[in-house]
Amino acid sequence: MGTLASRVLGMVRDMATASLLGLSGNGVMDAFVIAFRIPNLFRRLFGEGALAASYLPVLSARLQRSRTEAWQLTSVTLVWLAAVLAAVVLLAEGACAATWYWYGDVPGMTLLVGLTAVMLPYLFFICLAAQVSGTLHALAHFSTPALAPTLLNICWLVAICLVAPRFTADKETQAYILAASVLVAGVLQLAAQVVMLRRLGFRFDYHWAASREALLQIVASLGPMVLGLAVTQINGFFDSLMAWFLAAPADGPAPIAWLGGGVTYPLRQGAVAAIYYGERLYQLPVGLLGVAVATVIFPLLSRHAARGRHDQLGGDLSLGLRLVLFLGIPAGAGLVLLSHPLSTLMFEHGEFTAADASRVAGMIACYGLGVWAFCALPVIVRGFYALGDQRTPLRVGAKAMSANVALNLLLVWPMAEAGLALATSLAAVLQTTLLMVEFSRRWGNLRGGEIGRTAASTLLATACMLIGGWLTLACLPSEPGTLVVALRVGLTMTVGSAIFFAVSHKLRIRELDLLLGRHP
Repeated sequence: MGTLASRVLGMVRDMATASLLGLSGNGVMDAFVIAFRIPNLFRRLFGEGALAASYLPVLSARLQRSRTEAWQLTSVTLVWLAAVLAAVVLLAEGACAATWYWYGDVPGMTLLVGLTAVMLPYLFFICLAAQVSGTLHALAHFSTPALAPTLLNICWLVAICLVAPRFTADKETQAYILAASVLVAGVLQLAAQVVMLRRLGFRFDYHWAASREALLQIVASLGPMVLGLAVTQINGFFDSLMAWFLAAPADGPAPIAWLGGGVTYPLRQGAVAAIYYGERLYQLPVGLLGVAVATVIFPLLSRHAARGRHDQLGGDLSLGLRLVLFLGIPAGAGLVLLSHPLSTLMFEHGEFTAADASRVAGMIACYGLGVWAFCALPVIVRGFYALGDQRTPLRVGAKAMSANVALNLLLVWPMAEAGLALATSLAAVLQTTLLMVEFSRRWGNLRGGEIGRTAASTLLATACMLIGGWLTLACLPSEPGTLVVALRVGLTMTVGSAIFFAVSHKLRIRELDLLLGRHP
């Protein structure tokens, strides 16, 4: 429920941002998205990724032995992480200054570098906050870390609704105000979680000698985990950079000078923002399903692994995968079906035009095809990490990244930015499939027959849902207007959901009973 509150508030935030800055807007939103992605990528690596995955099993083992040893490890990790992050921020700020000096005359570069410089310190605070979140997870406290992101959304909304439009009408200045609100939110997220950690008994106790070996163990497993667990985030960041460089300086076809002038730009201004808004829609089910299940199940898998209970680990991992497939498949199909009405309803306000909404709709549909894989990835990868296997996700992740790059180059010219979204979805499907095969081959029974039956039954229920949803859309009025579009979205979702769960009940899909609290 905490994750739901955060994600829903995040959607409200993005609706307000779209209304204020639009999609292209002379590249202001594109620059803001790139600048925000840099610290946000680190947040995902640390908050939902590598450091938490490498840190939590070691901390859990210390907690079982002694709270004092656990607090010592937590203190040492926080101190060293703060030192590394401070160095990274200082070096990055220096790189921003150098880029501004040498390339400040490149169109849009001054704004991009300026926004990046303002938001870089957010990296320091949010990564420390993510480390505190991991400690709270080890203590079986999940509500505060789940609710902490709402502080970012609240600060962002205050800046959009109360500060930026009243302070100035200049879009670039408004973007700087939003950047400052992001930095304030990072400080608040860290402070809120530190307060809760103190309430749960944490006391700062820096003891290097007692924690050195454990810290080195965490660092040794950190590198492989970065690529293995954060491929989707890295692919998304690469897609945004590619969209930035392959977007024409102004609307309309233009030759690419640095490719000899014989090839035209495949993208227009606003491509980076279209990727961002499309991602925000598919990340709602991913956050509610994939990340939430992975966050809660990882301590359980780690305990099974520590006790050598591989059969129980495989069974619980299989259950986690079946749950996210049961909900992820229809969620993705619903995004494909409702991509255009959703884009219109959520974003077509203020500076955001109907043409902008159509561009984002294509992104939503292409990302929707891979929602089930995006949801399953954080779950299956944590199964490997609970067993101490970092190499397999690393190897498979490298293949997925290579596939994403190749598909980007193949699809961007015929499909524009939608090709980048489709490439990312296909790469996620490839990565998920390979990881499930590898887990069954290397670590034992993942109960593939049960996963297959759940997937087949869910696909049948989803097909019925799509037919009912399509017929509902066909029967409803299609005139423009917020109320009409809201009716189309709301009624179609209601009818589709009812059909899906009714068919699932008839098919006796076990995961439905589990979600309803019944034991099948």
